[in-house]
Amino acid sequence: MSFPQMMMKSRLSGSLVNQLLLGSRPYSTAIFRAAANQPTLGRLLTVQGRSLSTGAAVAGEDEKVVAGSTASGRPEENKVVSYWGIAPSKLAKEDGTEWKWNSFRVLSLSFSKIFVSGGDDVNVVMDGRDGSQYAYPYTQATEQMMKMAFPWEAYTPDLSIDLKKHHAPITFLDKVAYWTVKMLRYPTDVFFQRRYGCRAMMLETVAAVPGMVGGMLLHCKSLRRFEHSGGWIKALLEEAENERMHLMTFMEVAKPKWYERALVFTVQGVFFNAYFLAYLISPKLAHRVVGYLEEEAIHSYTEFLKELDKGNIENVPAPAIAIDYWHMPLNSTLRDVVVVVRADEAHHRDVNHFASDIHYQGHELRDSPAPLNYH
Repeated sequence: MSFPQMMMKSRLSGSLVNQLLLGSRPYSTAIFRAAANQPTLGRLLTVQGRSLSTGAAVAGEDEKVVAGSTASGRPEENKVVSYWGIAPSKLAKEDGTEWKWNSFRVLSLSFSKIFVSGGDDVNVVMDGRDGSQYAYPYTQATEQMMKMAFPWEAYTPDLSIDLKKHHAPITFLDKVAYWTVKMLRYPTDVFFQRRYGCRAMMLETVAAVPGMVGGMLLHCKSLRRFEHSGGWIKALLEEAENERMHLMTFMEVAKPKWYERALVFTVQGVFFNAYFLAYLISPKLAHRVVGYLEEEAIHSYTEFLKELDKGNIENVPAPAIAIDYWHMPLNSTLRDVVVVVRADEAHHRDVNHFASDIHYQGHELRDSPAPLNYH
C-alpha cells in the first residue's frame, strides 16, 4: 500500500471516529461513498466476523412523541415528553432483546471482510448514534482507538493481571498510608466477619469516593490554572464509575439492612471529607492510601472466593447487570463475578500506586499520560 493510500485510510478512520462521537448525520453517506471509491478497498462485500461486544443498536426514531403517545396513537408508558427535543435512545442487544441499563452501553463493533483485487482486507463496521452504519479499515490501532473513545461502557475485563503485586512502604508517607489502611481493616473484619457479600456491597459505597474526589479536585485545578490534566480527570472518574458498578452488582446479591444503610451515611460522610482534605494536602499520600486499599480489596475478594469454593456461600447465578457490563457468558455465577471484580481492583491498585509514584518523582499527574480505559 502506498503512502498516500495509507494517509487516506487514516483520514477516513479519523473522520469516522469524530462522526460516531459527535453523532451528527451529514457525513454518513459521504463516508460510505468515500470507502466505496477507495481503489485499495474495491467493492464492499460484508461477511460478518467475530464481535467485540454483545452489541447495542439504536432503534429508529421515526415516530414523534406527542403528549405521552406516539404519532401512531399508541400510548407509551414511562415516556418523558420534553419541550427541548431530547428523546431517550432505544437500545437493544444483537438478539433483539431490550437493553435494560441506562447507566452504561455496549459498543456494537464487528469485523467485516472486504475483498480487493490481489488479496483481501479487513474493515470494521460500527453502528453510529444516528442509526447509520460505518466502515473503516481495521488495524489494532483503530480497534484500540475505538475502545478508548468509549470509557465507562461495557467491556471485557483483563483477568491476566498480577494479583500479588505489592508496594513496599519505604518512605514516611508510605508507612502512614500503609498503617492507616491496616487500622481501617480491623473494625471492618470485626463488623462483617465472613459475610463477604454484605462486606463487598458496603465497601464499594466507600471505594467509589476517591476517584470522584480526585477527579473533581483535578478538574477545579485545571480550571484555575488554565492547563490540561493529561487525561487524569477522566481516568479517575472512570475508576469511580467502575467502583459504583461493583455496588450496583452486589446490590443484587446482598440486600442492605436498615442499620447498614445508616452506616453508609456515616462512613461515607467521614471518608469523603477526610480524603478530600488528604488530597488537598498531599495527593501522593492520598493515591498511596487508595493503592493500599485496593490491595486489601484484592485480599478480601480472594477470601470471598475461598468461601464460595468451600460451599459456605451459595454460588448463585450472576446478576443480569454483571453479565451485560462485563460481557460474561449467560451461565456465569457469583464466583465469576467476584473474579472479574477482583481484577478491576487490581487495575485500580496499579493506577493509584502509579499516580503516587509520579508525585514522588517530583512531577504533576498531567506530565504523564493517564491510563485511560485501563481494565
